[in-house]
Amino acid sequence: MFRRPASFAVLLLLSGCSIGMASRQPPAKDLTKLNPGTPRAQVLAEFGAPQGTEVAADHVRTDHYVFVQGYSQAARTSRARLHGAADTVTLGLWELIGTPTEMIFDGSELQADVTYEPGRDVVRTSVVRKK
Repeated sequence: MFRRPASFAVLLLLSGCSIGMASRQPPAKDLTKLNPGTPRAQVLAEFGAPQGTEVAADHVRTDHYVFVQGYSQAARTSRARLHGAADTVTLGLWELIGTPTEMIFDGSELQADVTYEPGRDVVRTSVVRKK
């Protein structure tokens, strides 16, 4: 089938890259934690420490977050299975499409500015897509 052993070796090395990339995509953040009324502690638990914080004279706090919104576990598993099936059917040639696709669809970088009332519950959130 393959006249050159080197081309077969390259296909074997490429096989599985998109599968691994799909399974290692960033997980989805729970954006409902940014809804008004959510305690700041829950926001910190979901998104970690903010990149910056501003406190106004009236004690209103605004945290600034930058994060990658990824994919659910089900979506990552489905994508990995799809890549595995396509690799099998195409004898590894799918990697020429699958790997660049996974490089492009690697989550969305978002910026969220979360404003809290003095009691430390969310009162307003602004989310902007960065890329």
